Amino acid sequence: MIKIGDNIELPDFPLLLAPMEDVSDPPFRAVCKDKGADLMYTEFISSEGLIRDAIKSRQKLDIFDYEKPVGIQIFGGDEDSLALASKIVDATNPDLLDINFGCPVKKVALKGAGAGVLKDVDLMIRLTTACVKSTRLPVTVKTRLGWDDHTKNIEEVAERLQDAGIKALAIHGRTRAQMYKGEAQWELIAKVKENPRITIPIFGNGDIDSAEKAVEYKNKYGVDGIMIGRAAIGYPWIFNEIKHFVKTGEHLPSPTVEDRVEVCKKHLHRSFEWKGPKVGIFEMRRHYTNYLKGLPGIKDYRLRLVTLESVDEILAVLDEINIKYAGYEFVKTPIELINYHEKCPVS
Repeated sequence: MIKIGDNIELPDFPLLLAPMEDVSDPPFRAVCKDKGADLMYTEFISSEGLIRDAIKSRQKLDIFDYEKPVGIQIFGGDEDSLALASKIVDATNPDLLDINFGCPVKKVALKGAGAGVLKDVDLMIRLTTACVKSTRLPVTVKTRLGWDDHTKNIEEVAERLQDAGIKALAIHGRTRAQMYKGEAQWELIAKVKENPRITIPIFGNGDIDSAEKAVEYKNKYGVDGIMIGRAAIGYPWIFNEIKHFVKTGEHLPSPTVEDRVEVCKKHLHRSFEWKGPKVGIFEMRRHYTNYLKGLPGIKDYRLRLVTLESVDEILAVLDEINIKYAGYEFVKTPIELINYHEKCPVS
């Protein structure tokens, strides 16, 4: 069993759903929870937005009992703002508060937040301390190896963050300069885990796209658990697939077309209920391609799904897909990771 703070108990080798901007909202988290995610996080929330009472920022605070344990992730570069945002988060009663020190996109990092804080470790520690002192919740951090190849200081950072009072650390195995390119460098994550001074759980993140790779990295790098982001988009089954492979060494059958359509429908209903008919239908459009990826000749159906404006019409098209592709067998291959350029899905 893995513990975060005094009250959060996770199974051995837990699987975490990464906080992903414009992706890991409550509807998406619901389907990932159903498929085996052990700990989930909200989309990252601007501390300044929370303080200004910005509607979008406030809406991201929505969490539900069925999600627990769930953490709310915030970002910012000002101590007072992060402290006040921590108090606001505290009032919503999540299980933990997570700080984003990893988002590499320009609009965040170049304003001195997210991965931008990696250039000033002393500031990172002050920001973390401000949060720890301002909440009763366990505080965790998501970060990267460093700003660039010349500043891979994650070993020092991990020690100092632990000393500042965080209760767990998730490390994306790339620098900010790498963005999402190249292979994640798990060797440095392993060094943090192997440090005898480190007593908090260390979770690794980056490039996990199959059950085989998850087990390989578990055994090779010794992390306490794995955080999965892009590989879960359109494929929440990856959590249960990894758990089954860890336990048995065998693969679960690939989800059928019927399975995919069923989860797609559930995701749509959750989106409709949470965001309302107009926004819920619109924001669901980004997910159809991922759920239906690999089906031959799916383009025409996909075009219909992203233009229809009523739930009944969308459900009818999904039923057509179910009938047409009944019995189609997906080839079991590693999941292609989605490449985001201007968004910050996984810090």
